[in-house]
Amino acid sequence: MKILLNGEAFATDAETLDELCARLGFAQAKIATAVNGSFVAAAQRLATPLADADEIEIVAPRQGG
Repeated sequence: MKILLNGEAFATDAETLDELCARLGFAQAKIATAVNGSFVAAAQRLATPLADADEIEIVAPRQGG
């Protein structure tokens, strides 16, 4: 399926938001996620299915000074 990931076209066969995050290397990371503009808490990612044309936002905190 084709989705928008952080504003960029992206192809994936991940069925859930949790699976997508894991495939992108964020499995254990502290991140914020949203699907189609709605915040998705970490505990809900496994139960959040993905569909063609979904808009996904994944935001990781940055460190630095």
